[in-house]
Amino acid sequence: MAIAIKAENISKQYRLGYVGSGSLKDDARRWWARMRGKEDPLLTIGETNDRSSKGESDYVWALKDINFEIEQGDTVGIIGRNGAGKSTLLKILSKVTAPTTGNIKVKGRIASLLEVGTGFHGELTGRENIYLNGAIMGMRKHEITRKLDEIVDFAGVERYLDTPVKRYSSGMYVRLGFAVAAHLENEILIVDEVLAVGDAEFQKKCLGKLGDVSKGEGRTVLFVSHNIDSIDFLCNRAVLIENGEMFADKQYSKEEVIAKYINSSLPKKKYLIYNENIENINKIRELYFTNKGNDFKFEEVFNLFIKVDVVSPVTLTIELSNNKGIRIWLKELTLTVSALYSLKFNKYNLICGEYKIKCYLSIPNVKIIQVTDELYFNIINWPSEFIHYSNLDKHTNPLGVIYCREKIMK
Repeated sequence: MAIAIKAENISKQYRLGYVGSGSLKDDARRWWARMRGKEDPLLTIGETNDRSSKGESDYVWALKDINFEIEQGDTVGIIGRNGAGKSTLLKILSKVTAPTTGNIKVKGRIASLLEVGTGFHGELTGRENIYLNGAIMGMRKHEITRKLDEIVDFAGVERYLDTPVKRYSSGMYVRLGFAVAAHLENEILIVDEVLAVGDAEFQKKCLGKLGDVSKGEGRTVLFVSHNIDSIDFLCNRAVLIENGEMFADKQYSKEEVIAKYINSSLPKKKYLIYNENIENINKIRELYFTNKGNDFKFEEVFNLFIKVDVVSPVTLTIELSNNKGIRIWLKELTLTVSALYSLKFNKYNLICGEYKIKCYLSIPNVKIIQVTDELYFNIINWPSEFIHYSNLDKHTNPLGVIYCREKIMK
């Protein structure tokens, strides 16, 4: 398969609070190094782009040593937290800004939709902006005219087509901007998180069009979104960027990249609960998963172990919730002896995502003795493509397949 985009050692450095290098001294140092054929002396300094912490340097690497190849016809989802460097990468690919180091090779014309109103002139009408955008992408007038009706129909702005776009709402801007980018005959389409501005119907329409563009027309699509369902549905590859560095690309499957992103977005949480040795009381002593791990594949069988000290009859309540805090399963056991209890999760048991378990120990009809902290685990690796998130929950029911068995401690 031919390569549509190849990035080699792409880095982008900024100086915080300044335009350019910020001082005549630094400009002179750079000029003198360039005249002697030396490397830019300011590239040896700079910190990782971690927006959550205060740094000591005025220089920051928005991107650092990014390498990847994208084949023609690929639909690539670029994911990462806000400020990770996704939009900077797209601006470099679109030639809005130049990289500090590295180079990019592109085969084909690029259409970009990076923010609301990209490439539009406020004083021109919608019709005039369609022709302007087409001309910028190198298309002839008769080619644009042939696509005009499709663009207007998709955008749904026919009534305002001859009105200056400065009077458009942000939603109308996005509708027309996306319609132009998707319908004109470019080989590569780059879309940033602008579809969030549109309504739900238009977002669904856009995702369908992006699917047609990549699968039906064989064009290359780069898609930035925080909507993981859209990335999973639309893209055949995913790229994860954190603090300006690429953490996951082709060596991981799309499902693994999505799981890494979800895990990296979560705060540090407990995956093992252990209580100190206190004798002669009812106590949940340990709560942990198979091999003390916390990530399990969709098709994997795994166990939750609950070690309980019992000196008088108690009730153990086990509660399973999803990442939205909605309880999806509850189990109550009457315990009369100290034991190691095991809950077995069968394969195809839970859809992919994060879950949490909390246990309660109580004297029946009297009082709650102990409530454990929440214990977290993740189901990762989506199954084959024909099973999609939207209908998985119709075919999986943890109530029917999770069961308990009792093991007496030695």
